[in-house]
Amino acid sequence: MKLDTNSNLYTFLYSSILVIVVAAALAFTAVKLKPLQDKNVKVEKMKNILQSIGVVASAENAEDLYNKYITDSYTVNAKGEKIEGKDAFSVNMKKQFKLKSENRTLPVYEAKIDDGSKKIIIPLRGKGLWGPIWGYFALNDDYNTIYGAVFDHKGETPGLGAEIATKEFQKQFAGKTLFDGENLVSITVYKGGSGSAEKAGDTKHGIDGISGGTITSKDLEKMVKDEWLFSYKSFLVKNKELKK
Repeated sequence: MKLDTNSNLYTFLYSSILVIVVAAALAFTAVKLKPLQDKNVKVEKMKNILQSIGVVASAENAEDLYNKYITDSYTVNAKGEKIEGKDAFSVNMKKQFKLKSENRTLPVYEAKIDDGSKKIIIPLRGKGLWGPIWGYFALNDDYNTIYGAVFDHKGETPGLGAEIATKEFQKQFAGKTLFDGENLVSITVYKGGSGSAEKAGDTKHGIDGISGGTITSKDLEKMVKDEWLFSYKSFLVKNKELKK
């Protein structure tokens, strides 16, 4: 049967075939690219973990450096107890963030840096102004003092909230402490930009917020306080007590 190229049936069949061909092509491309995408995500994660301890890695050497510096990794629950058989690196932070604090699976990484000292690396997750924000705290083995911090975001405003991903902002965290005596207070981000923490009289647990990026600054504060870091409270308290 010969179809009239001007008929509705012809138009319908042609459109259907075109949709099927395009969908098949897209599906094939997605399947072929997924291993590469997964590898890129893995490498980027390794680079961020390493950056928190001051190790700069490239896509080419990230895995080698990760294996060199990261000596152990595991997961804990809200009680600070290790969870057997659950790999830290494979934990989906996006899914864990949606759970109640007491139900989360919490990754922990341990590193040994070039001077021989041990660092404990804790992933962070939160909500920014326009999308998720995330990062890592590297702690000294007192489970209290921040050795290094790294943050990133999905869509914060360039020149404002996006400044959380800059070294200038991140270096403020080094040397700050999470505990005030026995109390976990974490870090306060003070409004007003440069010098705001000092003006508030809080140089121990406070850092300067981003000038013009107040919302993202406060969102980051939530991430390193009640939204995520406080899920690790039992783990931190328990290990801090063991170091006494």
